[in-house]
Amino acid sequence: MEGNVENPCIGPGSQAGYVLSNVAEVVERILTFVPTKSLLRTACVCRLWRNCARRVLRTQQRVAWVSATGCGSEKGHVLHRNLTDEVENVYLLPQTVLIMADCETIIGPDCCYRQKKARKTDSSELALELKALFPRDCEILGVATSGVVLTPNGLSSSPPQEHQDGEAGFALMFPSMEGVTVRPFHFCTKSLSNAALEEAGLVGNPDLRVVFLFEYEAFRSRAARFLKKVLKPLAQSSALVAGGHVESVFTHSRDCCGQGSYGLSGLALSGSRVQGASVLLDQDVATEKDAEAVLRRLKAANFPERNTLGFMFACLGRGHNHYGKRNVEADTFRKVFPNTPLFGFFGNGEIGCDRIATSSYTLSEASGASESDTDSMQHTYTTVMVLVHLG
Repeated sequence: MEGNVENPCIGPGSQAGYVLSNVAEVVERILTFVPTKSLLRTACVCRLWRNCARRVLRTQQRVAWVSATGCGSEKGHVLHRNLTDEVENVYLLPQTVLIMADCETIIGPDCCYRQKKARKTDSSELALELKALFPRDCEILGVATSGVVLTPNGLSSSPPQEHQDGEAGFALMFPSMEGVTVRPFHFCTKSLSNAALEEAGLVGNPDLRVVFLFEYEAFRSRAARFLKKVLKPLAQSSALVAGGHVESVFTHSRDCCGQGSYGLSGLALSGSRVQGASVLLDQDVATEKDAEAVLRRLKAANFPERNTLGFMFACLGRGHNHYGKRNVEADTFRKVFPNTPLFGFFGNGEIGCDRIATSSYTLSEASGASESDTDSMQHTYTTVMVLVHLG
C-alpha cells in the first residue's frame, strides 16, 4: 500500500487511532504479542504496520516446536491434527522444519518394512498435508522412526518423553537466524558424488558445525558402504556428526531413487553461532546413576540455555528394554539440563562420537579415535546425546 489507511476497528479521530496509525514504537510493541500467521495478516493493514511486522519477524529467532502423542484415529496422524491447530500460535516464520513421527502409523511405498498396524496413514498423503501447513518456500525434512523422543508443547522445561510404542511425533521449526544456516539434504546411489556433498555444504565448508544423518533401508546390501562414503569426509572435518538408522524419509523429495532403495537425508547446520557437543551412552551404562555421570560430561560444554536444543538418538534395545523402566535417559537429561528441550528417536543403529567442547567452543574428540575411522562413528545398543546451541 502507498500510505497508511484508517483502521476500521478504531473510531475516526480517536487518540488510539492516531497512535496506531502513526507511532511505530507502540505498534511494534503490540505486534510482538501476535502469532506469526496473524502478524502476516496485520501487515496488510498499512505501510506502518507492514514495516513494524517485518521488524518483529526479524527478532523472532528462537526455535519452536509442536509435538503430539495419542491413540489411533481415522482422522489422520495425531501430529498432523495437532499441527493444524498449534501452527496458528507459533511466534516465528519457519524456514526449515524437521519432522519425526512413528512409522507404525505412517506407511507408504518407501516406509516401514516391519509389520504394520491396522490403522495407517499414507506417507505421501501426510507429506502433502504437512507441506500445506507451512510457507511455500519452507524446506521440510520428515522422518519415520521406530520410536520418538519429544518434549511436549509449552515451556523448554517441560519433561521430555520417550515413546517406543504408540502414536507420537514432533515438528521442530527453525526460523531465519543471524549466523545460523540450516540446510536439508538427501543422497542416494544415483545422486551421491563429491560435487553433491559440496553443494550440500558437507565438504569444503569451513563454517560447518553440526550434521544430522538419517539413513533409511540400512539393512540393504551395500548400504553400509554407502554410509561410509558420506561419513569419511565428515570424519576428517571438525563438524559434530550424529544420527542413526531410521525407517524412512517421508517428506523430502526423493525423485532420484526408486522404491526400496537405500539412501540418507539430514540437516547441515553451519555458521559462526552454531556450537555442538555430544556423548555416548554405551551398553555399559545400565543405571540412572551411570547415565547421569555421562551427561555431566556433556554439561561441561557450558552452553547458554537460550536457543540450545538436546537430541537423543537411541537404539531400540535401550529405553525400558535396557533399564527395566521407561524414560530413564530422558528424565536424566532433564535433571542435568532442566531448561533444554529434548528431541530424537529410537532406531536400528546410531551414528555419532564422544566429543566435548573447550571453553572456546572448539570441538575436540574425547574418544581418541582416528578422525578418518568411520567405524568409530557407528554404534549399536548405544544412545548418542547431543547439545546444539544456535547463538
